[in-house]
Amino acid sequence: MLWALYALLSGFFWATADVFTKKIHDADNHILILSRFLFAAPMVLLLLFFIPIPDLDINFWIVLIIAIPFEVAAWIFYIKAIRNSHLSLVAPFLALTPVFLIFTSFVILNELPTIIGFFGILLVVIGTYTLNLREKSKGVLGPFRFIFNEKGCLHMITAAFLFSITSAIGKILVLKSSPLFISAIYLPSVVVPLLIIVIFTSRKSFGQLKSNFNNFFFTGLFFGLMVMTTALALPLAIVPYIISIKRTSSIFGVLYGYFIFKEEYIKERLVGAVIMLVGAGLIILF
Repeated sequence: MLWALYALLSGFFWATADVFTKKIHDADNHILILSRFLFAAPMVLLLLFFIPIPDLDINFWIVLIIAIPFEVAAWIFYIKAIRNSHLSLVAPFLALTPVFLIFTSFVILNELPTIIGFFGILLVVIGTYTLNLREKSKGVLGPFRFIFNEKGCLHMITAAFLFSITSAIGKILVLKSSPLFISAIYLPSVVVPLLIIVIFTSRKSFGQLKSNFNNFFFTGLFFGLMVMTTALALPLAIVPYIISIKRTSSIFGVLYGYFIFKEEYIKERLVGAVIMLVGAGLIILF
C-alpha cells in the first residue's frame, strides 16, 4: 500500500500549493500557471544529478509532446477556477477526475476497475449535489443549476477531465522511464510553452514573479513535491486508484478554505467533499 501513502502526500501537497496561489491577489492568471512550473523546475532538475538516466526510445518523446498541450490546458482551467470562486467550493470537483479516469484510463492504458467500483460514480454525483445544498431554496435541481451558473465549477470540471487524460499519459511516461526521471524533465518541458503563452499574452506582467516571490516560491516547492509523489505512485497501482486517493486534496482544500480564508458554508461543502471521496474510494476498494 505504499502507493496510497504517496498518493495521500500528493493530495496534501496539491492543496497546500493552492493555499499560496490563493494568497496572490494581483497576479495575471498565466503568470500564476507559469510560476508553478517555473519555481518547481530547479528543484526537480537537481534530481538528474542523483538518479540513473534511463534509455529512452522515440515513443517516449512522442508521448511527452502529446501530453504537454493537455497539461497546459488543464492548468489554465484550474487556475481560473480557484481564482474566480471560493476554494472550498471548487476544490472538491477535482474528485471527478477518477470518475473520468474510469474511461480515459481504459482507453489509454486498458485499465478498468471492477464493476462494483462503478457505484462510486453515484456517490460522486450525490456529493456534488450536497456540495451546493445551500441552493435548495431554488428547488430540488437548484444545486445543479448553480453548478452550471458558476463558471468556477465548470472550469474545475473541465480541468478534472483534462487531468484524467494527463494522469493516464503520465503513467505511460513513467513506465517508459522512471518516476523521478519523468518528474525531473516533465515540469521544465511544460515551462517552455507556458513561457511562450506569457510572452504573447502577459509580457507586462513578468514583474509579478518578483513582487510575489515568496508565495510563488512555496507554491513551486509544494507543486514539485506533488509531482514527485504522484510519479512514485503511478507504477504501483492502476491510475484511477491513485488519483482517487490523491483527490483527498479536496478535503484539505475545504479545510484550508475555512481555517485560512474564512470561507462560508463549510458544513455542507465538507460533507459533500467527503461523500465525493467515499465514492472515489469505492474505486480503490473494488
